[in-house]
Amino acid sequence: MPAPTASQSAAPGAVRHVVIVSFDGGKPEVMRTCRMPRLDRLRAEGAGTWDARTVYPSITLVSHTAMLTGVAPAKHGISWNEYQPEKGLLKVPTIFELVKKADKRKVTGIFAGKEKFATLLKTGTLDAFSCPDFHADIVSKAAADFIRRRKPNLTMVHFADTDGAGHDKGWGSDPQRRAFEDCDRALGTVMDAVHRAGIADRTVVIVSADHGGHAKTHGSLLADDMAIPWWTWGATVRKGTLLKGPVATFDTAATALWLLGVPLPAHCDGQPVREAYA
Repeated sequence: MPAPTASQSAAPGAVRHVVIVSFDGGKPEVMRTCRMPRLDRLRAEGAGTWDARTVYPSITLVSHTAMLTGVAPAKHGISWNEYQPEKGLLKVPTIFELVKKADKRKVTGIFAGKEKFATLLKTGTLDAFSCPDFHADIVSKAAADFIRRRKPNLTMVHFADTDGAGHDKGWGSDPQRRAFEDCDRALGTVMDAVHRAGIADRTVVIVSADHGGHAKTHGSLLADDMAIPWWTWGATVRKGTLLKGPVATFDTAATALWLLGVPLPAHCDGQPVREAYA
């Protein structure tokens, strides 16, 4: 592998833990009008934008694979939206794999509301992989227990409720708004675990989404489907910063690696969102 360029070099600072939280179907236009006090506090104490962009097709598995590998779908090779290993495997390493390759002692985990995340499961790359339930309340409690016990270096937490409500009742419907409020409480459970584990001063949390939605669907190039939030909180974050530069979902992977001191691979499409960090 080629040596990392200056733009790929590891971030300075004392970040030892990164937690990525994804609100499935997290359309910014809807989230901004929901009662989400935990996210509001994270935003006030952090940095980010409501104007990040996902990849096309804007569907759960394709988008999350980009988020957790740092590359566009053409490179990661996943074009379907269910766990179907017979169709092929990932063509690139996940960020969990890269973190483990850099240091086998690092602790990693995924907690998701959909079993299709098993697509990202590779032997020896995750210390925990769990899809305990569709509902964020149960997912967040499982993730929180792992964070308190293991103090992981890289954790991904996925909340599915908001996508389910969008498909059932529509994006921006009252049931979906209630689902966002439920997932906000689940975000609070995860954040509380970070504090209880005693690692808050060395942790960065990134909150984003895989896609938005319109009517009762998503997957198109419409702005309603492609727009996602991207907010970050924690160690070295420039508090109260509204990002001016563009942010894409594969930048989440690049940022996590950079914060943890893991050089970006040459094939990475994403770049660290340096503007958010001191």
